[in-house]
Amino acid sequence: MGKITIQEFTTKNPIELIGREAGTCWGSDTETPEKNYRRGIGCLNEGHGRTFEYPDVYMIIDGYSARVIREWYTHIGGAPTRLQASTRYINYEKGFTYVTPHSVQASEEAGKIYQDAMADIAEALRKLEALGIPREDSAMLLPLGMTTKIVDKRNLRNLIDMSRQRMCTRAYWEFREMFNDICQALSAYSEQWKYLVDHYMMPKCEVLGYCPEKKSCGRKPRKEDM
Repeated sequence: MGKITIQEFTTKNPIELIGREAGTCWGSDTETPEKNYRRGIGCLNEGHGRTFEYPDVYMIIDGYSARVIREWYTHIGGAPTRLQASTRYINYEKGFTYVTPHSVQASEEAGKIYQDAMADIAEALRKLEALGIPREDSAMLLPLGMTTKIVDKRNLRNLIDMSRQRMCTRAYWEFREMFNDICQALSAYSEQWKYLVDHYMMPKCEVLGYCPEKKSCGRKPRKEDM
């Protein structure tokens, strides 16, 4: 579907960074990477969440729908920041790319209805452009299914918290796919990020040992049924 690019500004060795920052305040040896790593693992295992806020992730999120990016913006803890492709300045006169839900793709009739609707919007944008309507006004026609691009910066603690909700089976399908793409991109960025993804990025039921949702997917027993 979309593409996640982890930028070079991203912390390369996040576990060592956690251990070094914690060790500085504990009067510990912070010159040895191995000691910093072990100390970082200790902070992670013991849930010292404030230290999770030091490793930063800079990424380009491209090719996902404007709808899912609106949901991405709701995770504002830990002072993340982002910029999004401008519908005020980008020329969409030649059309735009968009996300087609799996349920629509499964039906030839539904697929045609969906594609025709997108084509009608693109044609309307061209006509409004010819009439001299400013792009910031004609852009009101653009659908939430249109793909977009953002640059995003957030920290490890925010991503772990996000995984609790967005890796849940009941989360919006496109967000689940996007978050999985992020996990794969981080795992490929460095071994320490792979460790963090494998051990800390998981739905809340895996952490709790039960499902707190009223409408459970059945992956874990509900709390009241235990």
